[in-house]
Amino acid sequence: MNVTNTYSMTSKKIIAGSPKQYKWELLLLLWIAFFLNQADRQIFSVVLPLIKTDLSLTDAQAGLIASSLVWTYGLLVPVAGFIGDKWSRKLIIACCLCFWSFATLFTGLSSTLLQFILLRGIATGGGEAFYAPAANALISEEHKNRRSLALAIHQSAVYFGIILSGLIAGYIAEQYGWRNAFYLFGGLGVIVAIIIFFRLKKDVPQQVHQRVPVLQTAASLARKPTVLLLTLAFACMIFVNVGYLTWMPSLLVEKFGLTLTDAGFSSMFYHHLGAFAGVMIGGVIADRTARKNRRNRLLLQAFALLAGAPFIYWIGMSSTATGTYTALFLFGIFRGMYDSNIFASLFEVVAPAVRSSAAGLMLMCAFLAGAFSPYLLGVLKPTLGLAAGMSWLWVSYLLGSVFIFIAVLLFFKRDRQRLDLDLNNLV
Repeated sequence: MNVTNTYSMTSKKIIAGSPKQYKWELLLLLWIAFFLNQADRQIFSVVLPLIKTDLSLTDAQAGLIASSLVWTYGLLVPVAGFIGDKWSRKLIIACCLCFWSFATLFTGLSSTLLQFILLRGIATGGGEAFYAPAANALISEEHKNRRSLALAIHQSAVYFGIILSGLIAGYIAEQYGWRNAFYLFGGLGVIVAIIIFFRLKKDVPQQVHQRVPVLQTAASLARKPTVLLLTLAFACMIFVNVGYLTWMPSLLVEKFGLTLTDAGFSSMFYHHLGAFAGVMIGGVIADRTARKNRRNRLLLQAFALLAGAPFIYWIGMSSTATGTYTALFLFGIFRGMYDSNIFASLFEVVAPAVRSSAAGLMLMCAFLAGAFSPYLLGVLKPTLGLAAGMSWLWVSYLLGSVFIFIAVLLFFKRDRQRLDLDLNNLV
C-alpha cells in the first residue's frame, strides 16, 4: 500500500471515526442545525410586537407574514423530499442551512410588508423546507435499532431552539433592536453549514441504484390509508403548533402585562420543557413497545394527542399566569410524546428508498393546512379575542387522535404486511 493510499484512509478515519461514533456525531450536528432551524423560525414571533410598532403592521398583516413562511414551506417540502431520495443528503442539508441562514440575516434589513414576505416568508421558509425530509431519513438509516430515540433526540432541538431563541431574541430586541436578533442567528447558521459540509460523510441514497419515479412514489404512498391518516393527524398537530408559536408571546403581553423578554421566554419555556421530557419518554417507550407490536408507536401518538387536548383549552381560559404556565407544561409533555414518533410511525409502513419523499409529502400537507392558523387567529383576534381563539385549538388535537386510532384499528396491519412483502421481493 503506497503512502498516498495510507494517508487517504487515515484522513477518512479521522473524519468519520468508527461507525458508532459517526452516527452520534451526525446526530449532534443535525441537532444543532435543527436547533437553528427552529430558532430562526421563532425569532419573528418573539420580536413581533416591536416589528408591528416599528412598521405599523396590523394583526392580519403580521399573521400573513407568519403564514407565508408556512405556505412556502408546505409547497416546497415535497420537492425536497423527492430530491432527498435521489441526491446526497449531506449536500442538501448544508446548502439549505446556508440559504435560510442568509435569508434570516437579511430579514434584519426589512422595512416593508413585502420585504418581510419575500425574505421571512418565501426565502426562509423555502430554505427550511429542504432540511427535515433529508435529515430524518438520514438519521433513520444510521440509527436503525433505536430509531424513535434518535429521532426524539433530534426533535428535542425544536424545544431548545424555541426556548433559547425566545430568551435571546427577546433580550437582544429590547436592548439593541429587533434587527440584531436576525443578524445573530443568521450568522451562526452560516458557520454551522460550513462545519456540516466538512464533517459529514457523503451519502448515497438508495434511489441512486434503485430509481423510483416521482409519480409512482406518490401513488404508492396514497394507496396506504395509514400514511394518509397519519398525515391528517400531523396536520391537526401543526395547526395548533403554528398558531401557538405565533401568538402565545403576544397573548402573555396583552393578558398579563409581561415585558417582551418575559413573554418570549415564558411562552416557550414551560411548554417546551414539558415537551423535552415528553419526547424523551415517548422515544424510549416507543422503541421498547414496538419490539412487541409495531403499531404501539401509533397508539402512543393517539393517546398523547387525546390527553393533550384539555390543556390546550386551559391555556386560553386560565385567569392566572401560573395556571397558564401549568397548562403549557402539561400540554408540552403530551405534544413531546407525539413528536417522538412523527416519522418513526410513518416509516413503519414506508420503504427506506422513499422515506424522504414520504416525509416531504407528509410535511407539505400538514404545513399547508397549519399555515391558516396564525392568519385565522389574527383575523378573529379583534372580535373573538386571542385567548378564546387559542383555547378552541383543542378540537384539532381531538381530531388528530381520532385519525390515528382509525389507522391502528383498520389499516395498519394490512399496510405493514404489504411493506414486508415488498421488501422481501427485493431481497
